[in-house]
Amino acid sequence: MMETKPTHLDLSAMHARMQWYVDEEMIPFCTTLVMEGTDIVDVKTFGSMDGGEGRPLQPDTIYRMYSNTKIVTSVAAMILWEAGKFDLDDPIEKFIPDFADLQVLKTDATSIEDVEPANSSITIRQLLSHTSGLSYGFIEPESIIDKAYVAGGVNALATSGQTLQGLCEALGKQPLVFQPGTFWRYSLATDVTARLIEVISGLPFDEFLKENIFATLGMSDTDFYVPTDKQDRFSTMYRPEDFLDPLARGLVKADDPREGLYSKPNTFLSGGGGLCSTLVDYIKLIQLIVNDGEWQGTRLLKPATLDLMRTNQLPEGVVVNFPMWDMPGTTFGLGFALKEAAGEGEPVGAMGEYHWGGMAGTHSWMSPGTGITAMCMTQRMPGFWHAFSHDFKQLVYDAHTNLKT
Repeated sequence: MMETKPTHLDLSAMHARMQWYVDEEMIPFCTTLVMEGTDIVDVKTFGSMDGGEGRPLQPDTIYRMYSNTKIVTSVAAMILWEAGKFDLDDPIEKFIPDFADLQVLKTDATSIEDVEPANSSITIRQLLSHTSGLSYGFIEPESIIDKAYVAGGVNALATSGQTLQGLCEALGKQPLVFQPGTFWRYSLATDVTARLIEVISGLPFDEFLKENIFATLGMSDTDFYVPTDKQDRFSTMYRPEDFLDPLARGLVKADDPREGLYSKPNTFLSGGGGLCSTLVDYIKLIQLIVNDGEWQGTRLLKPATLDLMRTNQLPEGVVVNFPMWDMPGTTFGLGFALKEAAGEGEPVGAMGEYHWGGMAGTHSWMSPGTGITAMCMTQRMPGFWHAFSHDFKQLVYDAHTNLKT
C-alpha cells in the first residue's frame, strides 16, 4: 500500500458512500486518495478491478485515464513554452500549415457549406483553453460540425491507423464552429497540442512525454498502451446497462484488459485522452503541480508558469459549458478548469479549485483555499461528472469543514 501521513480528517462518511456506489452496482470499483498539502493522508480501495471477479485493487492498478491525459499534455506544452520554443499567441499554422486560411461556420448556418473566413488564426493559448473553434465530433453528435467531422474522417475515438499528423490534416479541411477566441467548446484542441509538441520538439509525442515527464518523475506505468507483462494489473472497463439513467444499477463489460483497445500499441498518441496510468504514477504529477512545479528535487515548471495555467484565459462573460453537464461558475486556464463561484449545493471550499477528469471516471481536483487535493478513480463509461464524483468531493470537503468547527 501507499504510505500515508496521520490526519485529523474524519473521512469515514466518504468511505461509506463510495462503498455504497460499488455495492449498488453504479460503479464497478474505485480507489480514492486525499492529500493535505503534498502529504497523502488517505488511500482507500472499494471492490475489485474486474467488478467482483476477484482481482484486488492496488495502488499500481492501471486505469484508462482518458481526459486526465489533457493535464499531462498541457504540462508538456508549457515545458516547451518555458524553454522559449513558442509564444502562447503564436498562430498554430506557424508550426502546422494545415490550419492556415480557415473557414468558420456562420452563426445561422444550416449546412456545412454556410461558412465565412476566420477573422484570425487559432493561437496556442486558444488550444490550451478550448477557445480555438474546434469541436470533438461526439459531444454534440447531431450538430452540423460534429456530423461533418464524422463524415470527414475526424475520429476522436480512433483505435488504429490514425496519427496526430493525419488528424490535423483532416481537421484543417473542416470549418471552425465559431471565430477563434470568442467561445468555449470542448474539442480536439489538446490532440492538436500534442502534434505541436511533436513538431516543435522533433520527437514523437510519447517519447517526449517519457523523456521530459515520466522518466523524470518515475512514472514507469504510464503509457499509451498496457504491455502483456502488465495486463494482470490492468482494470476492466464497464458501462451501465441503461445509458439514460446514470443511477441505475447494473454494469456490463465495455473493454477487456487483455483483448481490448489498450492491450497493444496504437498509432494514435492522443494528447486529449490516450494515456493509461496508475494512482502511484499520476499522483506524482499532481503533487508536482500542487507544489508549484517541483517534486522530490525535480522541477518541471516554474511557479509563475503554474500560476498562469491556473489563470482564467476565457473572454469576459464566457464560461465552461457542456450540453449534458452543468458546471456553474467554471472558467478555464491553460489545461485546467477553474472554479470561480460555487453553485447551489456546492461546497464553499471549492472556490478557487482547479481540476479536470476523464470520461471513464478518473477525476482529480486541487483546492488551494483548503489545502486539500483529492482523486477518485474508477472505470465506468461514462463516469465524468457522475453523482459518485460529486458525492466524493462534497464529503471530503465536509470532513475539512467539520475539522475546523
